[in-house]
Amino acid sequence: MSTNNHYGDNVNMYGGSGNIGMIKNQGVVPAAPASPELEAAVRELLALLRELRPHIPAVSAQALDDSLPALTADAAAPVQERHRALIAVAGIAATIGAVGQPVVEAVNRILGLLSA
Repeated sequence: MSTNNHYGDNVNMYGGSGNIGMIKNQGVVPAAPASPELEAAVRELLALLRELRPHIPAVSAQALDDSLPALTADAAAPVQERHRALIAVAGIAATIGAVGQPVVEAVNRILGLLSA
């Protein structure tokens, strides 16, 4: 007795020409909505960053601006990109001492919510 276990796609093509691919017809599972806590934490972080921006050097302000698009509660946001942006923002805030401490705390709160 033989058992064939097959996982994934199986394509057999016999003859023909111009065969260029296969139609998958698989639905996309919608991403779960972000939790209200995460949305509130991201809004708080963005407000803190607006307050922080005048206190940082121009080069750091540019790095902060570059990170802003990834700072979202959207569940479909690329995880690695969002994490990198959060770490960059926390690093910038940490370099200016006590003024940046609320930003560091907000980033830590978001990272905790994302890992939960």
